[in-house]
Order: sequence, then C-alpha cells, then structure tokens
Amino acid sequence: SRIKRVLLTLSNSLQTSFNSFGLSRLYPRRPSFEPDKFIPSSLLATTSPTVVRSHDPISSPIIPGPPYPFPNMTIYRLLSWMNTGTTRISESKVASLVKDVILAEDFDQKHLEKFSIKQSLRFLDKESSEEEDRIIFPDDWIETSVTISIPTKSKEDGARPYTVPGFHFRPLLEVIRSAFSDIQAGAFHLLPFKRLWKDPLDGHQERIYDELYTSDAWLEAQDNLQKLPRVPGCSLERVIAGLMFFSDATHLANFGTAKAWPLYLYFGNLTKYIRSSPTSGACHLVGFLPSLPDRIKDILSSLPRISKTGISSLQTHCRRELFQACWDILLDEDFCHAYRHGIILKCADGVLRRVFPRIFTYSADYPEKVLIATIKDMGRCPCPRCLTPKSSFGLLGLVTDMRNRLANLRSYALTRVMKARDFIYQAGNTVDGVKVEDALGEGSWVPVLNQFVEKLGSLGLDPFRMLVVDFMHECELGTWKALFTHLIRLLYAIPGGDKLVATLDERFRQVPSFGNGVIRKFANNVSEMKKLAARDFEDILQCSIPVFEGLFPAPHDAIIQSLLYRFAQWHALAKLRIHSDSTLSFLQETFTNLSQRLRHFSFYTCNAFTTVELPKEKAARQKRADQSSGTQNATVDSNGPRVKKFNLNTYKFHAMGDYIRSISIFGTTDSFTTQIGELAHRALKVFYPLTSKKDTPSQLAKHERRRRILRRVAEAGALPASNSHLSTGESPSISTLTGYKIGTNQNTPIKLFTFLGEHAGDPALKDHILYRLQKLDVEHCDRTFTEEERNTVIIPNNTIYSMQTLQVHYTTYDLRREYDTINPRSHPDVMVLTGEKTPSHPYWYARVLGIYHMEVWLNQGERPVRQRLEVLWVRWFAMLQTHKSGTHVARLPKVAFVEETDQDAFGFLDPSQVIRGAHVIPAFASKRGVSALRHGPSFARPGGELDDWEEFYIGIFADRDMFIRYTPYGIGH
Repeated sequence: SRIKRVLLTLSNSLQTSFNSFGLSRLYPRRPSFEPDKFIPSSLLATTSPTVVRSHDPISSPIIPGPPYPFPNMTIYRLLSWMNTGTTRISESKVASLVKDVILAEDFDQKHLEKFSIKQSLRFLDKESSEEEDRIIFPDDWIETSVTISIPTKSKEDGARPYTVPGFHFRPLLEVIRSAFSDIQAGAFHLLPFKRLWKDPLDGHQERIYDELYTSDAWLEAQDNLQKLPRVPGCSLERVIAGLMFFSDATHLANFGTAKAWPLYLYFGNLTKYIRSSPTSGACHLVGFLPSLPDRIKDILSSLPRISKTGISSLQTHCRRELFQACWDILLDEDFCHAYRHGIILKCADGVLRRVFPRIFTYSADYPEKVLIATIKDMGRCPCPRCLTPKSSFGLLGLVTDMRNRLANLRSYALTRVMKARDFIYQAGNTVDGVKVEDALGEGSWVPVLNQFVEKLGSLGLDPFRMLVVDFMHECELGTWKALFTHLIRLLYAIPGGDKLVATLDERFRQVPSFGNGVIRKFANNVSEMKKLAARDFEDILQCSIPVFEGLFPAPHDAIIQSLLYRFAQWHALAKLRIHSDSTLSFLQETFTNLSQRLRHFSFYTCNAFTTVELPKEKAARQKRADQSSGTQNATVDSNGPRVKKFNLNTYKFHAMGDYIRSISIFGTTDSFTTQIGELAHRALKVFYPLTSKKDTPSQLAKHERRRRILRRVAEAGALPASNSHLSTGESPSISTLTGYKIGTNQNTPIKLFTFLGEHAGDPALKDHILYRLQKLDVEHCDRTFTEEERNTVIIPNNTIYSMQTLQVHYTTYDLRREYDTINPRSHPDVMVLTGEKTPSHPYWYARVLGIYHMEVWLNQGERPVRQRLEVLWVRWFAMLQTHKSGTHVARLPKVAFVEETDQDAFGFLDPSQVIRGAHVIPAFASKRGVSALRHGPSFARPGGELDDWEEFYIGIFADRDMFIRYTPYGIGH
C-alpha cells in the first residue's frame, strides 16, 4: 500500500489572558516586540530625525541638537516659536513667546543685535551655511515634471507629449525609513493579532474589530508574507509597514481660487486614536498632486477635426492620465523592490527587521476614487469596488443585491484597456469613440493604465478593495443630506408648507446643546442649509426625530419617524469605534431594515406629493444657466421650479451596503474616514497665509519642511520638557474613586434654613445624608428617617455651599476615559441607573437644579465622624408608560416631569450615581403646559420660563457611547 504524505504545521501562536474588560489578544505568531506604553500626543508632536551622511540604509547618525542650524539659542527659540502654532497673534501665542523665548534661561538680547529674519530662514532652508556641515534628509521634497501623451486622432503624427511642471513629492520609501526611526515607532504594532472578548455574563467569546493591525486584511497580509521565500542569507524577522493614503483637493482660503491637492500617508501600525489627532505628528505629507492647467485647452483646440464635446472628453482623459502618471513616479523602482523584497530597518527596540510596505487603504471622495480605480465618473457601473449596474442600485439591502456585490467584485480588465489604448494611440480613434467603448466593454472602464495594478498588482495589491467607504462624504454629506433635503421639499409640498418649514427652523433653534461641542446650538435656519459641514448634518440627524414629529400628515408622519430612527441607528452603528461580531450582526439587521424603510418612503410617501426644487436649488440652477448663456436674462424654462424626485439609484446609497464588509476586512470606519485627511488640511491652511501666493505647492512644501526640521532638532536636543511626558499618567483631575469632580471652594454659602424655606414641602436633606452615610442600597433612597435619627446629623453653621459645575467621568464603550460637564444653566440633565428590581427601562432621568457640597458630622453615640458630602438638588422625570420605545418599535424613550404634588417630584441625588449627562429634547408636538408645575417663576425653571414642555424625548443618538448604553453591546460599560 502507498504511504500517505502528511504535512505538519507547527503553530507558534500566543493568546494573552483576558483582562478586567474581558479582552484578550490572539497572536498567530509569538510577537518579538509589543508597545507597552501609551505615548501622549503631546510627545508625538515632536518627531525624531532620520538623517544620513552616507548611503547606509540602516544607520542613522544623530543630528545636532539646538541651536542647529542657527548660530545661537535665542534665534533658534525665536524661529521655533515663529514656525509653530497659527498665523494669528492670539493670547496663547503671546504667552508662548514670553515663556518659551524671552524668559528662557539661554535667551540673550545681544544675540539679536544683527538679527535678520531672511538670513535666519535661509539658514533653516539650507540647514547650514557650510556645505560640509549639511545633513541630508533623504525624505526631503523633490520637484519634478510629469509628462503625458495627448492623442491627436492621427495615425501619422502619433501622440503629442505634454509636460506638466511642479509635481512636489517625498519618496515613499524614505518616508517609511523616517517613520521607523521616529519616536512614534515605539508605539508601532509590528505583528497583527485578533482581539477577542469574553462576555462576563455567559462566557461566550466574540471577535473584536477596531484597529487596522487587528483586521483580517493585515492578518492575511502577514500570513502571505510568511509564505514568501526568504531573501538568501537573511533570517531577520519579517514585519509589515501598513500604509494608509488620503488625498483630497482643498481650497486654501475662503475667497479666491487658491487650492492644493495634498497626498497624506499614515501608518496603520499606529493606533487610530493617535492618527486621528491632527497635532499628533502622525500625518506624513508626501505630495502635492498637480492639476491639469487651463492652458491645455489651447492645445486641444488646435487639434484637427475635434469638436467641443471631443475637447471635453479629451481633457477628462488627460486629467486621468496625469493622475496615474503621478503615481507612476511615486511607485518608483525602489518602492516596488521594497514591496517585493522588503528593506532592513532598525526598529524602536534596536532590533533589525525586514520591513515590507503594504498598501491597505486609500481614502478619498468619489471623484478621486474613480481616478484611482480608472473608471468613469457615474458611468453605467459607477461603484469602484464592484460591477453592480446603476440600474440595480434600487435593490439596496435585498439578498440579491448583497449576493451580486460579492459575485461581481471588480477585477482589472488589462487586456481590454490595452486594446482600447491601441485604438486611441495607434489607430487614431477618439477617446470616447465607438471602437474604444466596444473594446472596453461593460464595467465603466476608461482607456487609462492603472499604475497600482501595473506596479503592485502582481505583488498582491487589490486596488479596488483598498478604496474603502467614505463615511463623511457618502453618508453625512451624501445619503443623509439627500434625505434631509427631500424632507424639506416634502414640507414645502404640503399646503401651508412655508409655515411648516418655519416651524421646523424654530424647533431646531430650541434643541438644547449637549456635551463639549458634541451637539451645538442651531443658530441659523436649518432648512436653508447654509455653510453646513459634515458635523452639522450629523447634529441635525441626531436631533431630527422630535423636530419632524407632527409636521407631516398621517400616516406619513409615522413612516418618516421610523425612517429617521433607523437612519440614526444605522449611522451610530456604522460609526462605532469598536465592533464585535454581535454589533456587526446588528448593523446588518439595521441596514436591511433601513433599506426597506427607504424604499417604502420612496414609493409611498414621495409619490404622494409633487416636490419641486428648494428656493436655494432654483437660485443655483438659474445662476448656472445665466453663466452658461452669458446673459443675465433667464430663459422661460428656468423661471419656474423644476420637479425633484427622491433618487435611491445613486452610488452613495449603494455604498451603504459595503460597510459591513469594509469593517470586517479593515477595521472600524473611524480608522480610515476622510475626516482624518480633512483635519490634516488645517496645517496647510495655516501655511498658506505665510506664502507669497505664487507657486503655492512649492512654498507649502517649504513651510512643511521647516516645521519638520525644527521638530527633529528639538527631539535631538533631548529637551526635558519632551522627556517628562513619558512618565505622565492619567490626569489627576479625574477621580477614579468617585467617578465625578465637584469644586471645593466656599465662595457661595447658602444658609440651610433659607434653602429649605424656599423649597417648602421638599424632602428633608438630612434623610438623604443619613441614606448616604449609612451606605444603604439604592432601593432605600426614599426611606424616611425618624426625627431622632435626623438629630444625629450636624451641619456646622447650618451652611451648605453652591457650585456651578459637576464633572461626571465615565469609561466609554471603546475603553476611553471621558467626562460630561453638568451645569444647571446650560447642560442640566443627567441619567442614573434605575432602582427598580424589574425595570421596563434601564435608566432614571433628572434635571439638576443645584450642585452643593457641605461639611457633615454624624453623632451616633460614639465619637462624631466628620465627612465632606456633595449632593445634587434635582427635579425628576418619569417615563411615560403609555409610550412604547426601543429598537423593536423604532421610537425614542419619552419622559415628562413628575407632577409637583408627588413627593418624589424633587429630591437630593448622590453625584456618584450619575452615569452621564443626558440629552433631553422637548417633544415639540406635545406643546407647553403647566400640568407638572403651576404657572409662574420657579427655582425649577432656571431660565425664567413660566411653564414647561409637557413631554420630552431622550436623545439616545447624541453620541456613539450614549447609543451603546441602550444596547447590550457596550464592552467598556
């Protein structure tokens, strides 16, 4: 008989023990290095250098410390101050000048006697006046020109070369070397792992999705890396440098046409909580992509036998060619060699490893996605990830739709593209001609060679999978904005629509703010949508349910209320910073439900009304028409508003179905959202006023280099201020024992008899004090003590002290430390765990009317015990028992004030019982009244109002942590 061959695979995996939150790490291979310290962003803002005097790719000589490259410390400090912060002279900037420059021990005014700012900046730009002392930074900026070929529709003449000058970039491989010699490298995760969570209730385990280095994409890439044959004679450990690209054209000023197209690089080895901070130093500006100059139209117009349409198509083709030509330069031979064979780098622990660059994600808005994917903008198959035709986008969320996405993933049609290019460049066909379109076939391909496929496709890069979803542009500025806009159109379509829209704006202005800028006040007319950013549309979504209630006729009002709830629920889940198998299943269920609601809304509610353009849409269309016709007299057709339908067949709605797959492959959306790139634009907009407004990319690159070099010099100087951050622990202001913080000053004393006289009939303070000091269970919080027991409580001078604010500290669902500030005047509402044994709702809610602390003595026969006690004076809300709420009915929880005749209408509350601040929004449809408290001024109405809203909604979508508290999925809770 034949002997069967058996392959044995030895596993060197490692699983850590489960921590107090139930989290564990499962490493497929035992890690040789693991960052075990959290490095604060304040330290990461100062980067250490990567400099070489030779061609040795491993060693990194130490750069001279301050005052290099200046002659003395005074000038060094002055130029460092000048090249940090903003261009505006603010109070903090002047304070920094005094503290960091003038009051520095090494400051000497004699150093400034012959000071010249221009000469000092020349020193900085050249680094040294002596050429032999110059230290070369290999990751410095390079300027080059990009040449593309313009088709001429002539077999004999061939393509015409056209050169676009001014492409500024930094070599990607050298940026990687720099990053691995940076102080941030001490926080790099070099080996991926799976994060697991064990439920403390039933012990079942689930996979956790959060960081890129815990994702399936990285685990798969590491596994494939280990399967590659080793470089002969090299036994070094092989690790990955995870590259995440962001690009987005941006305007540099509020007025004018100045713009830039920056390309940013982040390393996925670093936690997203550092990468998302614009001041962390984690962002590497690696290029300024050039745009096609307007003068190219002169060349295109001079081509023989070309029409106006042909010029437009050819210009679009040239723009695509230019973009791919830039990436042809960026993905140079050195980078591709390193992608295949790796490079040897000394890591933060001093160990040499072979590091392999791997591109995981490329975050961009849709117009740039189609440039990267080399497909048509809004063609027949507009999705950059799959070949689903636009006509099938209306099947959103159906089983057929989800199956077709996976069955029709994009795969580059290289043969078709090359054939189409031959028709253009060899046979003289037009770029949008019939032969070219037939050669390209279906799939919305364009006749442009994709450099990502050409250079890295054979090495495992999927250029279509890396084009991750763009939550900010596709959802908040996309699908939600489209839905909200159509809801406004529907209001206008109802008889009396102008008044309904005015009511909507009035209601939004009455929505209270929440948190530290989490939800801001709506000052302007929301319906006009003037200068609203993504975060403004997010605020609108989170507060829209109570605002829209009752504005539409039945049954459309119920349909829209359910739709808004499901959309807010999907938004909260898709934006979570940590996911589990359970939350992904919940997200899938919510998406299916939401897509059903969207189709029902589109087919039933939208068809019941004739909707037309909003006033701003009509004005914008007429302005475009006037500009295109060259006259100020609008045509008859443009005078009246045009009919506008709600359109589900758009790419942005289609992209909603890709979130679950993207999260399971690359981690949560906050890791690769384009909002990170948008925040990085702030530095460019700070640099721009410092330029001469000529050759903008070159000057922006120069200012970026100045700041980078000064940071490296400061780090090389080993300044005590930088090193001190390493031992910095948690802020001492956070009370880990009590979970809250109240001031201790006695500036506002209140006599107890005066306080009780103003609140006649309120519960006794001493009952609450006894309940607290005796440490009774929460079910005894309403206990009434005897007069003898109350006499054991002594409050010196019968005085309590009022405070303005209370800080409530809490752990978020994703294991971060945060706090809410409670202020009776601005943010007075709080939530506490229910004291009921069989609750129908997990929380109680209250409005804080006063924050007090006092000194208390308890005399129970022995030696009196002195304690400091803090209390909250609150007005309680009660759940409306007739109102059904929760995910199963798609309705928010609803509460109302407890009636003043109830002895529990007011009371004292232990601050340690407060979980978080609550976002309590008036139920505007319920109107105002006096059913809970008699008409007139009252201490319970701090704003001087004479009545109250009859009912309120609890804003469970105020932020992601708040939403998770109403689900069973909060890992950090």
